[in-house]
Amino acid sequence: MAMKSVFVTVGTTSFDELITCVSSRATLQILKRLGYRKLVLQIGRGRVVPDSFASTSFSLIVYRYKNSLKEDIKRSDLIISHAGAGSCLEALEEGKPLVVVVNEKLMDNHQLELARQLHREGYLFYCTCSTLLELLKSKDLSSLKRFPPGKPEIFSEFLDQVVGLKKLMSTSQSQPF
Repeated sequence: MAMKSVFVTVGTTSFDELITCVSSRATLQILKRLGYRKLVLQIGRGRVVPDSFASTSFSLIVYRYKNSLKEDIKRSDLIISHAGAGSCLEALEEGKPLVVVVNEKLMDNHQLELARQLHREGYLFYCTCSTLLELLKSKDLSSLKRFPPGKPEIFSEFLDQVVGLKKLMSTSQSQPF
């Protein structure tokens, strides 16, 4: 049987609070209790760089960037991600359980709205760093719906609704230059 693993991604940004949270002793203990034996952290340009390690019961792998996260996503049993639209879409298209951690320090972004709407639709759970441990302990990840595969237009329409791109486009097109 394959070793159950968790993949954490922050994309091209830095989200040190998330990396600190998921690599904490408390989180590692919960992940082990839930049956995970491997944690892969994609840390982007962050300053927090946990030490990789491997023991007989658990391993932690850390890297900054790769050309593609597809293989890590494919190999994982759970994805914990920042709320970037690209990262969410990649994880959802692969049909993996997704927990989105919203960065409360980012002002004026649409991450919370996107996470909230995808949660309402039943595709993911979302939280903040301060509520991640409780979510991992209490939520049934198997209750999440599978995102319709091969239909990225659903996601873009969804993004348009949440972010209001269509309204912006139609407003700017109706303006004479």
